[in-house]
Formats: sequence, structure tokens, C-alpha cells
Amino acid sequence: MSRGITTKTIVAIGIGTAVFVILNRFAAIPTGVPNTNFQTSYAFLALMAILFGPVAGGLIGFIGHALTDAIVWGSVWWSWVIVSGFVGVVIGLFANKINIEDGTFGGKEIFTFNIAQVVAQAVGWFIVAPVLDILIYAEPANKVFLQGIVAGAFNILTAGVLGTLLLVAYAKTRSKSDSLDLDL
Repeated sequence: MSRGITTKTIVAIGIGTAVFVILNRFAAIPTGVPNTNFQTSYAFLALMAILFGPVAGGLIGFIGHALTDAIVWGSVWWSWVIVSGFVGVVIGLFANKINIEDGTFGGKEIFTFNIAQVVAQAVGWFIVAPVLDILIYAEPANKVFLQGIVAGAFNILTAGVLGTLLLVAYAKTRSKSDSLDLDL
């Protein structure tokens, strides 16, 4: 096993960050709650975190969210940037429990993935983001907890549905480890 970040991981971080920003910019739907959108990018972040692990997942979420904020809003909202990185790291920590490269992504793997993404996003968006908003920006608690709950619920839904579908589709492109048999 190699130590450190591989060239493949660095490329994945670069491409993953670019796709995350594009999805945030052009595939986001307003929720009706101020500054809170339904983001398809969290399904993609979940995919990348499972494929490339916690370092890539964390950096794609962190850098991608920071760039999106700078481009779309003109300033970076660090509390949510931190949570996007956190979500990528936590989902990525489960990558070794889901060996998608062997072509398997069935019931057990879907369950494990969704437990990981629900826990990561619930902790991040329902607790960490609002608390950091209060501590860093002195935002009113009722506002930021509402935003966190709405963002988190949509991100859980997006990663749960689209993320699962992306991972199932990806697994189908991999060869199963027992797919080659010797015929005598």
C-alpha cells in the first residue's frame, strides 16, 4: 500500500473540485430558505469520497465549496466550507468498507454508504454548520439552524438517491473479482 497522496488522487481532487463547482453553480435549485439551495454536488462529492478516500473527499468538498462561494456570492462562508470538507472526509473514511472497485455495490454496500452519508451530513449540517455560524458570524440561532436543517435534509436526500445511483452505475463498470473462471 502506498503512503501519501498519489498522482491519481491529485488529479481526482482537481477534476472533482471543478465538477463540484460546476454542479454548485449550474445544478442548484433554490429552496425558499435564504442562501440555501438544493445541491446536486453532494451526490458527486459522495461518489468521489468513496472512490478516492477521505483526503480527496475532504479537499474536493472544502476547495469546491470555497471556490463556489467566491464565484457565486463574492465571499467565502467558512463555516459551511468547513462542513463540506468534513462531509467529504467522513464519507471517505467508509471507502475501505465499500470495495466498489471489485464491482460489488449491493444491499450491504448501499446500506453502509447511506449510514455514512446520513451521519456525516446530519452532524455537519444540523450541528456543526449552525454552531460555527453563531461562533464565527454571530448569526441568529433560529436562522442558521433552519438553514442547516434544510441544507442537510436536501444533501442527505441528494446523496442518498443520486449518490447511490452513481455508485451502482460505477460498480457496474468494474469487473467482479470472481468473474473469470478457468474452463478445463
